[in-house]
Parts: sequence; C-alpha cells; structure tokens
Amino acid sequence: MSEILITICARGGSKGIPGKNIKMIAGKPLMAYTVEVAKKFIRRRNAEIILSTDSEAIKNMGKELGIYTEYSRPSCLANDTAGKPDAIKDAMLWYETKTGKKIEFVIDLDITSPIRTVDDIQACLDLVEGDDKVLTSFSVSPCARNPYFNMVEETPDGYCKVVLGGKYTTRQAAPKVYDMNASIYVYRREALDIEFPRAVTPKSKCYVMQHICFDLDEPLDFEYMEFLLTHDKLKNIMG
Repeated sequence: MSEILITICARGGSKGIPGKNIKMIAGKPLMAYTVEVAKKFIRRRNAEIILSTDSEAIKNMGKELGIYTEYSRPSCLANDTAGKPDAIKDAMLWYETKTGKKIEFVIDLDITSPIRTVDDIQACLDLVEGDDKVLTSFSVSPCARNPYFNMVEETPDGYCKVVLGGKYTTRQAAPKVYDMNASIYVYRREALDIEFPRAVTPKSKCYVMQHICFDLDEPLDFEYMEFLLTHDKLKNIMG
C-alpha cells in the first residue's frame, strides 16, 4: 500500500491578512477547516498528517486540533522568497527520518483555500496514482478571463494588445485555461527528489473543481467566505 503524507503548511507571517491561518472565521479558526477534511481523508485512505510551521501559536493551534508534531520549519524556508515545494520536501524528509517510512505521495492542503471535499482530494490523487508518468497534480477552477481571447497587456508604446497574440476571435475557439485555486497539490515522490521541486512540471495534470473555490489573499476575501459560511452557502461542499 502506498505511503501517503498530507502536509499542512502555515507560515507565521501574513501581510495581506495578519494571523490568517488561525484567525477565527464562522466560529472556528481558519486552519480547522483544512484539518477537518484531512482527518476525513485519512479515514478513507491510510495516510499521515504533518504540520509545517515556524510559529509557536500555529503549533499550539495544531495541537488543539489534533495534528501536533515535533517538526519545525527552518527559518530559511519560512520567508517570502522560499518556495513552498521546498518546505514540503523538508517536512517529508524530516518525517521519513523520524518514522523510517518511505513516502510515495505527498498531498499538500492549503489552509487559505479551504473550500474542498474529500472526493476532491481523492480525485486529485487519482490523477497521479493512476498514471506512472504524472509527477504532480493540482486543483483548478474555471476562469472568467482567457489570455488567448479577452485579456490585454500594455505595450512599450503605451497602447494595448490582446495577450498571446489574440488570434482567436471567439471564446469557444480559444484553448481552455484555468485558475490555479491553491487548494490541493499532489506530488509523486520523484517530483520532490530534485534540487528545485515545483508544483507545475512538464508531467502535471489538473483537476477541475466543479464548485466554488478561492484563495484568501485579502481581508475582503476573508469576509466573503465568512458570509458564505454563516449563511450556509457552502454546506453542501464543506459539510
């Protein structure tokens, strides 16, 4: 049986929404929504959860939510320039050293994009488990704008042009594009074993979520999600 590790990464610093990982939303800390779905998943599949953080406050919250570990993210992987895959890799290697187990797949669940189901996680994992050539998969959402059709960029002379040449004259004819919603990432072990791991590789697949999902970057995003939660607009998705 495959060894699966779920990583929940949470840096202590946040400029857009201070303290957002443990900020209360609709009666419980934001982090709790991700922990809850991770625990539901491990009741379906044999997996372990590890919290990756540099913050004692977040560690304490993790302990209250039942996912406390001894692991602490190194400061060099907790700044604004550090790539998240590098932090995921470090947590995986620490876990392997601690337990003696060899991880085959890592599922990263982002705290700030919590609108997901257990079925979403499994579907994303299926894309990697079901094809030996796939290195990573990640969740995406349909997007409102398409760079091949209705997005423009400013040119050096001050005029505007359609991004990527604008050779498509209808939305239907343009290639399909999606927004990465940051909710779920799945890594095959080989994708993390390289020197500079990345979420998107030449052998990646995306899982299109058929429900609302968005990342909480600004205070207004936080308020919008709280409204949805308190008015039971996400009950069919998040339970």
